[in-house]
Amino acid sequence: MKFSFKILFAFLAMAFAIVSCRTSEGDEPISPTNPNTEIEGLTKIKEISNDTHIIELYSKSGSTNLGYNDLKLRLKNKSTNQYEKNATIAWTPLMHMTMMTHSCPKSAVEKVTSDGSLYSGYIVFQMPGNDTEYWDLKIDYTIGGTSYTATTLINVPVENKKTVNSFLGSDNVRYVVAYIEPKSPKVAINEMTLGVWKMQDMMTFPVVDGYTVKVDPRMPGMGNHSSPNNVHATQAATGKLYNGKLSLTMTGYWKINLQLAKADGTVLGGQEVTATNLASSLFFEIDF
Repeated sequence: MKFSFKILFAFLAMAFAIVSCRTSEGDEPISPTNPNTEIEGLTKIKEISNDTHIIELYSKSGSTNLGYNDLKLRLKNKSTNQYEKNATIAWTPLMHMTMMTHSCPKSAVEKVTSDGSLYSGYIVFQMPGNDTEYWDLKIDYTIGGTSYTATTLINVPVENKKTVNSFLGSDNVRYVVAYIEPKSPKVAINEMTLGVWKMQDMMTFPVVDGYTVKVDPRMPGMGNHSSPNNVHATQAATGKLYNGKLSLTMTGYWKINLQLAKADGTVLGGQEVTATNLASSLFFEIDF
């Protein structure tokens, strides 16, 4: 009996040693905040450098586009070669036009995870650049009480399909309405996400709260027919994006006609589609 206990003890000790060895060889799960895993599914747009840091700018497509852009960034310290995890970041996109300079709708920049090094936000470029007019992005950040800054040019090319509207409403306020989802539309009732902002001044574009974006999808090449079961886009909470449902009954080119309305029903922009008015002046385009 004593001999059997000795064999059992030896077996357990050997098993523990094997497990310990494997763990020391790196078989433990990779941390979700590992710099290599944080950027999975993202493509680098560019690197922005100053004296102390390299700022890596990312999106899923690896580019910046006219309209809504979901962007990610991280800060790499040149001295330590490590990514910063305790930065406070703000950004300012600027369109430099021939006669003026203005900004655009944008979110705050926030950490994706509390212990990670990736930061996230959105920017809505409401007009493309050209040979003489261009966008740049100024990034200001603070680490440990020290302030830093970096600025880079941003490429915003002309798009084939319309995904953003900038217009003067009937209340004499300028609005920006941008298409966000679905990015990959299907023949189905799609979950739809839009954004609505107003120009408070040339540099400030806050989210508009409590409005409704009426949607009427039509196929101009198929008799301008519509689709059933669409749901107009509204907010779930103040300061948030707008959500609705977009019904697409077949593949092809769709024009998503829009009307922006206040809570009391007053239409601020866009027109109803009728037998004599085939399209709204406000619209998005989808072709799939």
